[in-house]
Amino acid sequence: MTARPSPVRRAGEGRKRGIKLERLNYQTLQALDYRGYLLRQAPERVLQFGEGGFLRAFADHFIDIMNEKCGFDGKILVSQPRGGHPEVTERFAAQDGLYTLVLRGRENGQKKSITRVISSISRCLDPQSDWEALLDAAANPALRFILSNTTEAGIVFDPSCRMQDAPPASYPAKLAAFLLRRYQLGLPGFWILPCELNDDNGGLLCRCLEQYFDFWQLGADFRHWFARENHICSTLVDRIVTGYPRGEAQELCRGFGYEDELMDAGEVFAFWVIEAPQTLQEELPFEKAGLPILITDDHRPYKQRKVRILNGAHTTMALGAYLAGKDIVRACMEDEVIHSFMNRAIYDEIIPTLDLPAQELTGFAAAVSERFNNPYIDHSLLAIALNSTAKWQARVLPSVREYQRRAGKLPACLVMSFALYAAFYHNAKERGEGCLVGYRGADRYEVRDEAWCLDFFYDHRNDSAPELIHALVHNERMWGESLAQLEGFEDAAARALADIEEKGAYEAMRECLK
Repeated sequence: MTARPSPVRRAGEGRKRGIKLERLNYQTLQALDYRGYLLRQAPERVLQFGEGGFLRAFADHFIDIMNEKCGFDGKILVSQPRGGHPEVTERFAAQDGLYTLVLRGRENGQKKSITRVISSISRCLDPQSDWEALLDAAANPALRFILSNTTEAGIVFDPSCRMQDAPPASYPAKLAAFLLRRYQLGLPGFWILPCELNDDNGGLLCRCLEQYFDFWQLGADFRHWFARENHICSTLVDRIVTGYPRGEAQELCRGFGYEDELMDAGEVFAFWVIEAPQTLQEELPFEKAGLPILITDDHRPYKQRKVRILNGAHTTMALGAYLAGKDIVRACMEDEVIHSFMNRAIYDEIIPTLDLPAQELTGFAAAVSERFNNPYIDHSLLAIALNSTAKWQARVLPSVREYQRRAGKLPACLVMSFALYAAFYHNAKERGEGCLVGYRGADRYEVRDEAWCLDFFYDHRNDSAPELIHALVHNERMWGESLAQLEGFEDAAARALADIEEKGAYEAMRECLK
């Protein structure tokens, strides 16, 4: 993944003299004598549900690399997951599907920056207005791969979706209709690679599709074709993508010499694990292109590593760090107490619960610290705090449970993270629109979570520390079980919350390290 030269600087200098920059497209790049790799024409080999920043900085980037290095010779047809935003399709059309990807971060302690014009997208469709055009793509024999990133809430069975809807509302229903059209045309099926963050996303998508097959009574012949001709693969995706760099977009465009309303930004690090037969390599030459993609027969250990270490570290640290006065992840890495608290949780309490080789785990953990300290990304702690109840359940609770099983005691930092979560929510005692409102000194912050979860904390807003922890521990809806099953957990969490209320979050984390 080598950096591409920026377009000639004279265009940026023209902007300083007041000359309006042209919109990025092939004609503009030709006028700028752009020398980077571009693929103007190629068959549409990929259908992608989701036009957002993540896939464009991840899979679409990889396909662009394969086009350049391996002659993959494929374009991506992008569909909005739900549609109804014609301005998005107009933006893609105005730029010929082109956009600039800016990747920045650290590798081996050194700053690294990559800028590349991505030319792997052919067009973007709005299914609300172009449903038949999307279905027509099923007739393309070159189309072989289907990608998606429709958020965790996107892979869901919606019984209101009918086969005759144009289009059906949910993503799995749209995909079921597309597969039906493909079958009716007598063409081969697809490799289907969901990139949503759900556990076993491939299995979940397959189950949703089968519900629609039953609901729509599609018949045995179609179902045999589906099972024989299609591979739905569970995947793990890993790259921090911040999207359109609004705060510096104008300056970047001056340097590029063109306007780019689809610009995307993220970190240099990337890793994609695909649970699939090795024959996938014959059609997608990831390894030949030198891409950070692993095809394996079991993605779960890598998923567990990422969720427990990277996501678990975020959830363990973020709420307490915000209460302690920090606003972004990088500031936490620069603070000795908070960074040490995170490291203690990772190396002493999370890694001992995982079964991959120790060297792999510690190497991944070291990379996580380097990624969190990215000088180019201002990763908001409040963004990480969104829906923290489900995040603590999925990312931290399994480590608490397994640590106690293996070590015979509770992990102090992870128990403290539960108390910090409780303090962050308990401190928000006012109702807001779809949120609770708390204050960190003069700073107002919003707690956003499921409505029933916010109702719980509002109802318990006047509880003492032991009362709140008791109610939380016994709320099986939150955790899928009663946390009272964890011996000593309620008492330890209540003591930790009392320490936070008495000394503040920062001192409570410092005390935990002792």
